[in-house]
Parts: sequence; structure tokens; C-alpha cells
Amino acid sequence: MLAHDRVYRTLRVQIMHGELEPGISLTLRGIGKQFGVSMTPAREAVRRLVAEGALSLSASGRVSTPDLSNERIEELASVRALLEPELASRALPRAHIALIERLSAINSTVSEVVAKGDAVGYIRTNLEFHRTIYLRAQAPAMLAMAETVWLQLGPTMRKLYGRMQRTEAPFQHRAILTALRAGDEQGLKAAIRNDVAGGLRMLVG
Repeated sequence: MLAHDRVYRTLRVQIMHGELEPGISLTLRGIGKQFGVSMTPAREAVRRLVAEGALSLSASGRVSTPDLSNERIEELASVRALLEPELASRALPRAHIALIERLSAINSTVSEVVAKGDAVGYIRTNLEFHRTIYLRAQAPAMLAMAETVWLQLGPTMRKLYGRMQRTEAPFQHRAILTALRAGDEQGLKAAIRNDVAGGLRMLVG
């Protein structure tokens, strides 16, 4: 793997999972030191992440993680509410028993990290739950769009989910599992939309 690709992929995961809080400044020198690379791979990785909206670049050249307004959060949540029910619908015909068992296990892990107050663990396992479903849709372009939205939301999710008062996994995850078991397309799409809406209320409430 090329140096800039390694830096890009690692930073991308860190940002998506909320390992970096919003508004944190990054320097090419600091990134280079962190990953043991020169300025050129660090610059290329940052360029790609800025293009995806994972990092912000100011007019003065300052690079930072995005600090989203409520309006921007609502916009991104609206995109999720459009994309993700469609991905789930396309995944439903391939939702075999092994997949549902895998999702149940992931949801148990979500509950465990919530109980520990682990915000980053919550974001990571919650996204794993959704991605595991959407991979079955076999719609890579749509999934890539959804992941770009998750990427832009990551730091803000960390900041705000870190204050969550939850003691268990989202209620709608159980509704999603129930709909998958029943082959209920409309119920599945509604549960996905409600899950996204619940996350939005937590973020902007």
C-alpha cells in the first residue's frame, strides 16, 4: 500500500469513528510524524479527505476536523434518511439467517459499549451494524455515498454522543432485526428512517 493511501485510510477511519473531536487542527508536519511519512504523502491524504468533507480547509490554509452547525447536521441526516432505507430494502432479499445472527451479535456489542460510556466504541459498532446490512444490497455507489455522510458526521457524533444518557443499544435496532426476520420491507425501511431520526434528535436536541 502506498504511503499516502495508508495515511488516508487510517485517518478516514479515525474521523468516521469519532476518534477526533470537531474543530481540532491538523498539520502536515504532525500527520507526517504520526505516520512516519514525509510531507508529500501527508499532503495527498489531507487533500483527499478535504475533498470528501472529512476535513475543512480555511482560506488561511488551516486544516481541521469539521464543526457542523445544526442546519448541516439536519442536511446530512436527511441524506441518510433517503439513502439508507433504500440500501436496506435492496439488502432484504439477501438477509439470510447467518446475517441476522451476525447483526444480533453486533447489537449486543453496541449495548456493551454503551454501558461502558464508550462514545467511540458506540459510533464504531453502530456503523458496523448498519454497514453489515447495507453490504448485502450490492449497491457500492450508494454505500460509498452513505459512508461519506458518516465520515462528515464522525467528529460531531463523538462530541455529542459523548454526553448521551443511553444505557442500551438504540431501540430501533431491534425493530430492524424484527423486520429482517419477517421479510417486512416497509417495516424495515420505517425502522431505518426512525433510527436515523432518533440519531438526529440526539445530535441537535
